[in-house]
Amino acid sequence: MTHQLAQSRHIHSILNFAAKGSYPALTPSAELIGRSWKRCIEDYGMDPSRPRSARIVTQQTLREHQDSVDEFLNVARAGVDQLYGIIAGLGYVVLLTDHRGITVQYLGDRRYDRRLRKAGLYLGADWNEQYAGTCAVGTCIQEQQALTCHRVDHFDATHISLTCTSAPIRDPSGDLLAVLDISALDSPNARESQTFALHLTQLYARLIEDAYFLRRYRNQTVLRCGVSREFVQVNGQYLLAIDEGGRIEAANTAGRSLMPENAAGLMNGVSGVTELFECDLRDIWSIPYDHDDQVKAFRHHANKDTLFATLIKPKAKPADYSGSVKASNDERVPELDQLAADDPVMRRTLSLAKRLRNRDVGLLILGETGTGKEVLAKAIHQSGSRASGAFIAVNCAAIPESLIESELFGYVAGAFTGARAKGMRGLIQQAEGGTLFLDEIGDMPLHLQTRLLRVLAEGEILPVGAEAPIRVNCRFMAATHQNLEQLVQAGAFRSDLYYRLNGATLKLPSLCQRADRQHVINSVLRKLIKQDQVQDVHIRADAMSAMLGYHWPGNIRELVNALAFAEATCDNREITAEDLPEACLKQKSVSVPTELSESPDRRRCLLVALETYRWNITEVARRFDVSRPTIYRWLQHHGIEQPRFLGKR
Repeated sequence: MTHQLAQSRHIHSILNFAAKGSYPALTPSAELIGRSWKRCIEDYGMDPSRPRSARIVTQQTLREHQDSVDEFLNVARAGVDQLYGIIAGLGYVVLLTDHRGITVQYLGDRRYDRRLRKAGLYLGADWNEQYAGTCAVGTCIQEQQALTCHRVDHFDATHISLTCTSAPIRDPSGDLLAVLDISALDSPNARESQTFALHLTQLYARLIEDAYFLRRYRNQTVLRCGVSREFVQVNGQYLLAIDEGGRIEAANTAGRSLMPENAAGLMNGVSGVTELFECDLRDIWSIPYDHDDQVKAFRHHANKDTLFATLIKPKAKPADYSGSVKASNDERVPELDQLAADDPVMRRTLSLAKRLRNRDVGLLILGETGTGKEVLAKAIHQSGSRASGAFIAVNCAAIPESLIESELFGYVAGAFTGARAKGMRGLIQQAEGGTLFLDEIGDMPLHLQTRLLRVLAEGEILPVGAEAPIRVNCRFMAATHQNLEQLVQAGAFRSDLYYRLNGATLKLPSLCQRADRQHVINSVLRKLIKQDQVQDVHIRADAMSAMLGYHWPGNIRELVNALAFAEATCDNREITAEDLPEACLKQKSVSVPTELSESPDRRRCLLVALETYRWNITEVARRFDVSRPTIYRWLQHHGIEQPRFLGKR
């Protein structure tokens, strides 16, 4: 059957319904869909023979709708991302609308942007039933319940290839706050194929609602209850916010189901927890102490069911660590602690850094370009026993090979043509009493590696042209994004130098791998605000979602540039998704090879990488785990020339 014929038959079915008043499909949702069709015809005056195109609201209108639920969007983002990760491979998109049906958050496959936008499965789409007709979101809003609107359930004939499933999300007072929806452009004809979609959408709607509830009442005691003692602490479905007198001030949807039907004024705190359960107030407050698992059983007053409860108490304020006393290994070290919030890899790295900050053991810091290797090295220096000395950073890849020797070791007067009349102290000498940080150590020429080894082994340097060595006292730290072990095996890096430098290894994760990305984003913005001495800037939820979803090939360095751009161009001191660089709003779908040294099709692979990273040689080198000079040699070998102008995309 052609799509046009299917639409004609669907219009005929609606006209028959209008005449007879009965929905044609005999399903559990038939009555619900029938009520919606009736509203479309009688209340909204819709004509099924005149399909409506999808309505996408203006950016200004979208922004107003997002602003009204900004705090909620910050909480919901994680659930939306997680749900999309489960269903993306099945061809679904995720829509999160506000209570009026405007899509305020959206995740979908960018390859099908045009089709999705045309169908209304897009950011800013209006799915209010009064405009879109019978649909999962709009009908969910009207009926206040979860449902699947499958293919010909839709009123509009242009939607009959869609399958959409929605579930309501309520605020702590019980009012509709948002609608979570998963939809697909094409789906199997069988309605039963969407049974799991309905359960999954309801599950994540509940998870998002509960997360928002706990966020709203994070400064208040919450009684969490469930039917299983073993799972109540991680998945207790009933949430009740209570005050010191045991009065219930708010409850999630499941929690409200425990209340007697005549509990009017519940949200004003007139109903106490002791009216719900057979207990006194002491039983509630003693939950954390009476049993090892901090769980206690209660009987419900009305139905006599047994529920298990635990208490979520307000977070205590962090201790004040200010003062001039040096912190021990187990205490806070502000210079290092500010580099992370709660990322497991960073936590291990910083813990090791704290233990080693006062030792003169060599440190090798590993991480992708832009992950903050120099920032970590400087923090270790500033928090250690050499903090009063200089911190000298040297980028071994940035200094021309012909100048590295004189820059590092210095030279005496008349050492070579063009030398300063009085000679020059090298960077190693300038780090006397402090720390010398050798960034991109993997790019250091072999003959200089030999000289550096002598400095590390004997604690002295020989300036260019000098006859006698000079004693030096500085700590060495090195960093690289390359695999030094592979360079050693290839003969490009001295093994004895590698082991001298590698007294301990500190690894930095890429930005997209960090669990505390939101903390990093906010920290970078705070530093920019302080540096530029401007008013405080707020990151709106849509911008935060875009940044958390971006893969950041340039890591923190790219983040700094993106936020600096957004801070400088945003209106009303608020960063929105529109203020971010275009690259942050799009994911790269190109697969870039990571191994091509022996590839017979190296030229094509190299061109793909260059196009993907817009001729950023540093990023291309990082992707293939080689030095930048190697990339330039490949370009010369294959006759590839860099474009004179790289247009903005």
